[in-house]
Amino acid sequence: MRNIKDLKRMERIRRIATRFGRGSGVTSMVRFLVVVAVALGIACGMTQAARLQPDAVNQAQFSEGEPKGVSPMLLKAQVLLDRARFSPGLIDGRASQNFTKAVAAFQAANGLPSDGKLTRETWDKLAATFAGPVMTTYETTAKDVRGPFTRRIPARMESMAHLKRLGYRNAREKLAEQFHISEQLLGVLNPRAGFNKAAANLVVPDVGRGDPPSQIASVEVDKASRQVRALDAAGKAIAVYPASIGSEEKPAPSGAAEVKRVVHDPTYHYNPKFAFKGVKTKHPFTIAKGPNNPVGSVWIDLSIESYGIHGTPDPGKIGTTFSHGCIRMTNWDAEDLAAMVKPGTKVDFNDETAQDGQAQ
Repeated sequence: MRNIKDLKRMERIRRIATRFGRGSGVTSMVRFLVVVAVALGIACGMTQAARLQPDAVNQAQFSEGEPKGVSPMLLKAQVLLDRARFSPGLIDGRASQNFTKAVAAFQAANGLPSDGKLTRETWDKLAATFAGPVMTTYETTAKDVRGPFTRRIPARMESMAHLKRLGYRNAREKLAEQFHISEQLLGVLNPRAGFNKAAANLVVPDVGRGDPPSQIASVEVDKASRQVRALDAAGKAIAVYPASIGSEEKPAPSGAAEVKRVVHDPTYHYNPKFAFKGVKTKHPFTIAKGPNNPVGSVWIDLSIESYGIHGTPDPGKIGTTFSHGCIRMTNWDAEDLAAMVKPGTKVDFNDETAQDGQAQ
């Protein structure tokens, strides 16, 4: 049932639309159409929010067929995969490419046919990994909303170099990254939330992965599937993450490397010899620290000069675009992997290279 506030809001919009509709001429018609579009958007948002109530997601069960749009079942599956460290990347409740690859990786690790299709058998195995609710509530803190934020971040890297820090743009972006969720879906789940106020109660995914494995034997970078895998001594994947890996302009390396060091909250140093597309300067420059830095919140330095595994300011692009040669992951996945590796951890690159996508 719709909230009383929602019904009152719709009634106000209806009255405004009626008033604008009484006018004449093009201007009145344009205003009328704008108001109607806003009304429809609010109505659709309320309907979607109702479908994604915490109980609806927590109690979601497997059903045949591919859901359309944001699905409670897919949202629950994404959170379960994230918790199990078979990362779907950005949690958005949709049947994305990264979701399909995460399902396939989970299936392979559990002895199931790894076709990436969410079957009943896969669902049952996934649901058995965590018995608690996948959606929970979170009360924002003063630290969440205090910042400091970097409200305007230029697109060009040379211009970024003039900023003192590349922080989150606002509290909403910060909270979305904290819970591995798209800003759009966070807004749908919390249509009346004040993201810039402390003590606000938000509906969020429970993405508590628990402590990472204390030790991994090696890391595998798979160019074809655009995934990074943390392997145990027997070669079994204990964590799998989507990644953007190299490009035709600057391909990722092949063969074996090893981890040299892990740098949290790194600065970014641009060398003109990189000759990245879109960077016009012939002089080196440095971009300040921050989660919206070009290499995100963590840099895993490799033994191959100028190459590393790192985070990103654009989690929604991971796995669907190429990178400038390095291995780019969401900040939260890169940080998770960083907690498992140490200097000397072996990193193997598959030689096969993906052909589709675009450089970023």
